[in-house]
Amino acid sequence: VATLRLESVDLQSSRNNKEHHTQEMGVKRLTVRRGQPFYLRLSFSRPFQSQNDHITFVAETGPKPSELLGTRATFFLTRVQPGNVWSASDFTIDSNSLQVSLFTPANAVIGHYTLKIEISQGQGHSVTYPLGTFILLFNPWSPEDDVYLPSEILLQEYIMRDYGFVYKGHERFVTSWPWNYGQFEEDIIDICFEILNKSLYYLKNPAKDCSQRNDVVYVCRVVSAMINSNDDNGVLQGNWGEDYSKGVSPLEWNGSVAILQQWSARGGQPVKYGQCWVFASVMCTVMRCLGVPTRVVSNFRSAHNVDRNLTIDTYYDRNAEMLSTQKRDKIWNFHVWNECWMIRKDLPPGYNGWQVLDPTPQQTSSGLFCCGPASVKAIREGDVHLAYDTPFVYAEVNADEVIWLLGDGQAQEILAHNTSSIGKEISTKMVGSDQRQSITSSYKYPEGSPEERAVFMKASRKMLGPQRASLPFLDLLESGGLRDQPAQLQLHLARIPEWGQDLQLLLHIQRVPDSTHPRGPIRLVVRFCAQALLHGGGTQKPFWRHIVRMNLDFGKETQWPLLLPYSNYRNKLTDEKLIRVSGIAEVEETGRSMLVLKDICLEPPHLSIEVSERAEVGKALRVHVTLTNTLMVALSSCAMVLEGSGLINGQIAKDLGTLVAGHTLQIQLDLYPTKAGPRQLQVLISSNEVKEIKGYKDIFVTVAGAP
Repeated sequence: VATLRLESVDLQSSRNNKEHHTQEMGVKRLTVRRGQPFYLRLSFSRPFQSQNDHITFVAETGPKPSELLGTRATFFLTRVQPGNVWSASDFTIDSNSLQVSLFTPANAVIGHYTLKIEISQGQGHSVTYPLGTFILLFNPWSPEDDVYLPSEILLQEYIMRDYGFVYKGHERFVTSWPWNYGQFEEDIIDICFEILNKSLYYLKNPAKDCSQRNDVVYVCRVVSAMINSNDDNGVLQGNWGEDYSKGVSPLEWNGSVAILQQWSARGGQPVKYGQCWVFASVMCTVMRCLGVPTRVVSNFRSAHNVDRNLTIDTYYDRNAEMLSTQKRDKIWNFHVWNECWMIRKDLPPGYNGWQVLDPTPQQTSSGLFCCGPASVKAIREGDVHLAYDTPFVYAEVNADEVIWLLGDGQAQEILAHNTSSIGKEISTKMVGSDQRQSITSSYKYPEGSPEERAVFMKASRKMLGPQRASLPFLDLLESGGLRDQPAQLQLHLARIPEWGQDLQLLLHIQRVPDSTHPRGPIRLVVRFCAQALLHGGGTQKPFWRHIVRMNLDFGKETQWPLLLPYSNYRNKLTDEKLIRVSGIAEVEETGRSMLVLKDICLEPPHLSIEVSERAEVGKALRVHVTLTNTLMVALSSCAMVLEGSGLINGQIAKDLGTLVAGHTLQIQLDLYPTKAGPRQLQVLISSNEVKEIKGYKDIFVTVAGAP
């Protein structure tokens, strides 16, 4: 019989990629998911004879492929698939060609593979032929894979959707920011593996690192460390100052693609700059691309509790100024992290499902700046002993806030002890909708409920240890109450606060009975102060002060108007446009103090985006962008950036010059969509005065020539 020679191979990447939900990455290369068969057609010099011709398949990945490490597999042609192992089966012979089904186990190492065959006849020598390369990814469609998610609706959202929203701002003024994840853009999959190959684990022991890429917990931890650049050549460099002149302000990114491409193009130099929502959004792109269901989650009033004592102390002086502190503990206005969906075989039963991963560099875990995976169920139940980093995340959503009055450098009295002011409005994008979904209840029982306090005490005892858990402080926590006050103070906004306008507030005071002054009138001096509130929870120096003196009879209530002029805050705010107005009321009869706080989030001008006709692949789509400057000042050096996977290749940038107060800017341009299906156009206009005016438009693109 003539020697069997391989003449050609068809990897059938178009068919396979479609069946493996990877066609969005393109069909030029074979990209498949583990635990699911894919098909090849091999063409030989003569018909294949199964009794004489012996074919051995060899699949290899990583720098030193080895069967022991799981980075090399050899397998023979068999009639039936032999279970959850590498196999080639279900073959059919059609004249000189052989159609064969290849199966990869659901726990295979992910990565770039080379595939070859060795052909031999009888006892003769074998000849090796390369078949090509393929990329193997996690498979959330496979019941055998650790990332299995049994819902097509959820898979469309958490794997296939390439855009979404990040929630920012303040618990009372949550703003949604559109973000272009772009996980299926052409080179993103290669950049994802480049990220894994630049990690410290890989550089230390490449073969071992690759062998552990079958484990989603391991891969998540590596990615979480590599998105920040604190101890490696990670993707993003953090910057929480106000000077972004050496890079791009974190507020000016529209999506992940430009960041990942820049990191790769510059040989792995960290991209400047990121803050929490940028880190988490880029991690979402990488994990969705690798096949792990992932979402971006915002936690409002998020504690950073370094000493793990479950309390954050903040300090005010008698003039109501919030003071900076040397302590590293703080309360972020909001903090953004990821949740990835997986089975936790490393934990006892009951902790599968969503896991917190946080790529923002806050503190080290096993020596590196990474965080998680921490089971959301473990956080809710206070099981802070479970891996990884559960105590840190537990404190982010559950710590208590103690507010102190400081005088002569000493803490003089507790103004407030808030058991429910941290971990508010935990939010993510709703499945299949542009709405926000609150997922606070999956992190904790209702605030103040018996279950919530019981979980808090359980976690406290685990985190503080048996000695410290008997401190009077914990008794205070258990009681939850503070001494009664002779009056109740509240600050309200008299109208919607807009950037560039004077701010009108109302102080509402009601005299209530208390043990020290059961009936008589009281004299109050209320000192007010306004400061720019930073994203990290700190403040800048006051730009407005005011004093109100009043007598308040028993049972009476009164309102006092306050005006905070635009001229006071005009050049004093950070890009976040947040103001904290604080007031401390001193009761003259007793010298005791009461605190009232109001955070104000200023509305930027509104952007509108209209599309004139139906969107179709390859056909011009006219887009109209309109911006009216509602401020009292001109917007100078305006620049616009448009982005949207499947609508625009990369970005479109335009300089727009100056927009005078009260005037309207109208821009028209044509896009040529490249992919069908649901898409999102993101538009950012930035200026010297307002760094970010964002808008988006959902666009459904039809296939070219569709009726």
